[in-house]
This record gives sequence, structure tokens and C-alpha cells, in this order.
Amino acid sequence: MAVKKYKPVTPGMRDMTGYTFEEITKSTPERALLVKKTARGGRNAQGRVTVRHRGGGARRYIRIVDFKREKHGIPAKVAAVEYDPNRTARLALLFYADGEKRYIISPLDLKVGDAVMSGPNAEIRPGNALPISNIPIGTLIHNIEVKEGKGAQLVRSAGGAAQLLAKEGDFAQIRMPSGEVRLIHQVCYATIGQVGNLDHSNVKLGKAGRKRHMGIRPTVRGTAMSPRDHPHGGGEGRQPVGLPGPKSPWGKPTLGKKTRRNKKTDQYIVRRRSKTNR
Repeated sequence: MAVKKYKPVTPGMRDMTGYTFEEITKSTPERALLVKKTARGGRNAQGRVTVRHRGGGARRYIRIVDFKREKHGIPAKVAAVEYDPNRTARLALLFYADGEKRYIISPLDLKVGDAVMSGPNAEIRPGNALPISNIPIGTLIHNIEVKEGKGAQLVRSAGGAAQLLAKEGDFAQIRMPSGEVRLIHQVCYATIGQVGNLDHSNVKLGKAGRKRHMGIRPTVRGTAMSPRDHPHGGGEGRQPVGLPGPKSPWGKPTLGKKTRRNKKTDQYIVRRRSKTNR
């Protein structure tokens, strides 16, 4: 996939770039695999805003993606590669030999007409899903399960790839895209290859309107507010954040403050993520 530049006929288009969509082979989604998406504007079930700066944007439908890959031993062919507005990766539409259709995350180098299969006896090639115990050490993988049968939860965004480093006992050591080395049970499934759409990180939106199309509303800096509205606000002229460090609008420490509380899974983290990949 390549990135295209626009002719700067307006100021907003001067540095704007976009997708060429040359890998997309089907423009309309599969109706049987669509679900309506209700816009909540960042609000929870009680109607309170729990995620700020959300609202508006283009109307979307949810594509039902098969993250479990439980159709073991049944071959499938890639019928199309499609765009998904809800994620950075592309989707591959699979036609199974038994007539069923399913979406999967499209890995790099997967093309229309390629054969794909999941199960312990699948070949080691992009798009095939196998238990980690059956994957050779050093292989790049994505769509990794954390709990057996729950479905893939790790490494699902554009360009993402983890690497299988070692196997010891019931667990395997996997290096995540962040640099973190984590223990995953070998019975969990993972998909071979790297997630496609590598140039996603090179796209420049160019104007505020494209951010609004994505459902993201404007964000005001804390230093631009008054002291009653934000801990960073107030003062004559520009002021630094100051000690004891950056705060959220509600006075809680932020920007680098460690928030991890899940001590149950600390035992599965062999090495923390590297600072250079944060």
C-alpha cells in the first residue's frame, strides 16, 4: 500500500496525505456480516461522559470479525480485501469450503485467491492460525489469544507484529510491538504474519475536518484554561506545568504516571516495554 499526496488547492490540503486504496478489491461490505453501530458520544450507560472529545463523525457499521478462528481444518479462500472504518487494518473476506463467509484481519502479502486455514495442522504461512505450540520459534505473529478460546486480543492494529522468542514448559515468550516480552500459554492461538496496511502511520490528516469525520471533537489545552477549569490554567503569560508534575482536569497525576493495577498478570511479564517504543 502506498500513500498519496494531494494537490494543494486549499491551505488544508497543503500537507494532507491519504491512502491509495490499491489493495482494496471490494467497495461494499458483506451485508450478512454487518451490525449497526450506535453512536454514544463517549457516554456510558448512565449517560455520563466517560471519554472526552468524542461525538459526531461519519456513520459507520460494525463488521463482524472472526477473532476466534475456530473453524479448524476447513480450508477457505480469500474472496476480497476490504476497508474497515472501525480499525486501522484491512479486512480479508474468506469463503470457506462449507459455504460460510467470515472476515479476518488481513495480514501483509495476503492476496485474493490465497488459501487460508486454521487448526493445529495448518501450514506456516500468512493468514493461517495455529496454536503457539505448533509455531516455529522466530516466527512473526499477530492476533494473539490471551485466554484459550476467547479470541485474539493482542497485536491487531495496522503494521503490528509480535515475535515468538522461546518456549518453556506450558508457556511461550513473545516479544510485543512495544518491546515488552510476555508469557502466553502455548495452547492459545495466533495468526502467522504481520498485520497489513503498513503505511497507516505515514498518513497526515492535514485539516481539523478529517479529525471530526473520525468522531473526535476539539481538545483544549489545560494551559489555555482558567485556574478554576484546569490545574494548569491561569497566570500572566505562558507558565510551565510546574511541580509536582502534570495533572488531569480533576487534579490526578498524568502523562507518565503508572496506572497498572493488575498484579495477577505481573507474573506473565518477563520484561517491561522499552522506553524508545512508548
